[in-house]
Amino acid sequence: MPYIYPMKPLRTLLAPLALILLAVPAWADKIPLKDLSAYLNSLTSVETPFTQVNADGSIATGKLIIKRPGRVRFEYAPPDKSLVLASSGNVAIFDAKSNQAPEQYPLKRTPLNLILAANVNLGSAKTVVAHTEDKNATQVVAQDPQHPEYGQIALVFTANPITLRQWVITDDLGQQTTVILGDLKTGGNYSASLFNITDEIERRHR
Repeated sequence: MPYIYPMKPLRTLLAPLALILLAVPAWADKIPLKDLSAYLNSLTSVETPFTQVNADGSIATGKLIIKRPGRVRFEYAPPDKSLVLASSGNVAIFDAKSNQAPEQYPLKRTPLNLILAANVNLGSAKTVVAHTEDKNATQVVAQDPQHPEYGQIALVFTANPITLRQWVITDDLGQQTTVILGDLKTGGNYSASLFNITDEIERRHR
């Protein structure tokens, strides 16, 4: 199943940095947090293919759409065909193999909420617990300073220009999910209905 934090695809979405085989220019120093915050705040909308590596080693692919603040749509490709939506402060996981209502939980309980916030500030106190540079990529590990028990998100960026390449979520159980992003299409205009959990539930019951 997919995840944004406590399920199989989203919580299983993240893989090691070594999986990103990208030809990028050398970058001697890590990218400053203020520049990374400004970049994330500039991403009003993003569409990209993704590859998700789950905690059990399974792999899923699909299309990801982000509309900041607070909205995400993970469309999983066959044979999975599951769907994860985030909007209005909630996350819903639609299992294509089940007729049951979607599993739901608060978006604030997943570390992904940190990059979906209306104002991303990686420089705020105790939000970033690691900020490193390795193999021409900058990695930032962040958590909710008020609720570190919700888990952490490790964001990987390359420079010139700054680009988000992947994230790794470590959930409250210590399981890691890696999401590797493809080429980012930014600035698209997406209808709010794409992210509406109630509308999706109604569509599936027609």
